[in-house]
Amino acid sequence: MSLDRLVLWRHGETDYNAAGRLQGHLDSALTETGRQQARRAAPQIARFAPDTAISSDLNRARTTAEAFAEVSGASVRLDKRLRETHLGEWQGLSGAEVEHGWPGAMATWRSSPTWAPPGGESRIEVAERAAEVVEELDHQHQGTALLCAHGGLITALTAKLVGLPLDLWPGLGGIGNCHWVVLKRRTDTHWRLLAYNAGVPAED
Repeated sequence: MSLDRLVLWRHGETDYNAAGRLQGHLDSALTETGRQQARRAAPQIARFAPDTAISSDLNRARTTAEAFAEVSGASVRLDKRLRETHLGEWQGLSGAEVEHGWPGAMATWRSSPTWAPPGGESRIEVAERAAEVVEELDHQHQGTALLCAHGGLITALTAKLVGLPLDLWPGLGGIGNCHWVVLKRRTDTHWRLLAYNAGVPAED
């Protein structure tokens, strides 16, 4: 028994996103824009007809996943291993505040998946805990799995699953709010990238 497809869906806009502040494990809430994003994207996500759905337990992901559950009728399980990167002492700060307190550290963090913010996690660590969830699903389900999570986790997990060398991890761009990634099974241990940062066009 193994999965054939993974859909990795990022949560909608939060109050921290709108304010340009780093969230990490802080339990921020969706803005009204974020809720609308989730409602617009949910029917598209439902068309993947996932056989199982799991969400990060943080409010912003959980609320986004609820929009999918409402249109699909599917149940969504929570797993704290799908939380965003723990950013340690940077959580709640703006980029400018991080640069002021730790000059040059933000650039180092973005360019090195093995480097962690003070008191936080590296991308490698985030990818490892998220991959545990995928491995468990592989032993329990077939077909398609939906993971509703966070931008940093999704990019790290994608890089790991497709087997990117570490020096190429920073080449993956960010994931927009309520955008998604689609991965198709290639081998027992690696996946093929079918779609990256896909999303519903913004309303005029």
